[in-house]
Amino acid sequence: MSKVCTRYAPSPTGIPHIGNIRTALFSYLLAKNQNGKFILRIEDTDQKRSTHEHIAKIEQSLKSLSLDWDEKYLQSERLDIYNKHLKVLIKKEAVYKDQGAWYFKIQTKDNRIGWQDLVHDNVSFPVKVIEDFVAVKSDGFPTYHFASVVDDHLMNVTHVMRGDEWISSTPKHVLLYRAFGWHPPQFVHLPPILGQNHKKLSKREGAKSVVEYLEEGYLPEALINFLALLGWSPKGNQEIFSLDELTRGFSLDRINKNSPIFSIEKLNWMNGKWIRRLNKEEYQNVINKYYPDYDPKITSVASGITQDRVTSLGDYSKIADFFYNQPQTIPTVPLSKEPIVDLLDRFKSIKKWDTQTIKDIIDESSKVQKVDRVELITSVRNIVSGKTVTPPLYESLEILGKEETVRRLNAYLQKK
Repeated sequence: MSKVCTRYAPSPTGIPHIGNIRTALFSYLLAKNQNGKFILRIEDTDQKRSTHEHIAKIEQSLKSLSLDWDEKYLQSERLDIYNKHLKVLIKKEAVYKDQGAWYFKIQTKDNRIGWQDLVHDNVSFPVKVIEDFVAVKSDGFPTYHFASVVDDHLMNVTHVMRGDEWISSTPKHVLLYRAFGWHPPQFVHLPPILGQNHKKLSKREGAKSVVEYLEEGYLPEALINFLALLGWSPKGNQEIFSLDELTRGFSLDRINKNSPIFSIEKLNWMNGKWIRRLNKEEYQNVINKYYPDYDPKITSVASGITQDRVTSLGDYSKIADFFYNQPQTIPTVPLSKEPIVDLLDRFKSIKKWDTQTIKDIIDESSKVQKVDRVELITSVRNIVSGKTVTPPLYESLEILGKEETVRRLNAYLQKK
């Protein structure tokens, strides 16, 4: 049996969304599970719509998830190869020219054209529904059907993994293989990812690119983990997998025939799990990278009390921005001015500024002022942070520092 070889063959006419990247991930996992080869093939034969920017985004999407390819090809650089193989079909009278384009003839004695799909089992189409199709366009560039068959054969691709939308085109590819006298690879057609309404996944529901998800603060490890479980079922009850673990456990027989349902709640849960897997230094590093304008010295102390409270890196600023910047607005403060004045005076007088002392002072002030302790805590939090949700208040005030805490409380009182 030949060495397993898979390929991810995107068209650079747009930025690939997560459905496309899931196909790349499954192709990568299959190849690496078998110590095989994973090829990136840019199918840029649509010269009007293909761009270098989209090629860069495709590569960025794969690299950011550590899906490293063994070989890379651009179809636009292989025109001589396609032309050579077109001549083979011309000689066999398997194609004809019309209006400058070369059409492949559908000519077979079979009533149906089929194959053994590794997800959908036996699949076949009646020959009468398959029409002659363009193999090479009038501009000299091959179509997907022609170029992909030639490339898959020459690159020794053993498994063609792609979305279900290509099932109806596969009979054409089977016939092309026959015309060349080649043995076709194994076909693996993946059911599409659907939204919560069981319809095609929309951008609003999650059909965004890997680049967008990374920009929103999702970790690469979480995205890989999440995508792998969209249509593939591991053995046992484990849900959190590293790329190495997925590689070791991946097998085609556990790909589901039914379409998986995208759940942003599950992705958020999984991302939170991966954030909490980071050690202290790793978490600080990802925060520093995600927020280059934040003072890393502050992050080194503030990050520790946020790690168990964020779902994505984007959440960090929602609860911790006040450590770095002045609050622009202050939510409703439940207490009147007098209890806050009392607490401010007590804060000014203490010399030791730590979590326990801050807690003791707030407890003491609430008793003397006969106000609800929770309302006093809420008032202080809202004033100094400008937020209704923060990390634990006592620890937050210690990090913010006595001088800045006093200054913010005082600034609030002066406006009252």
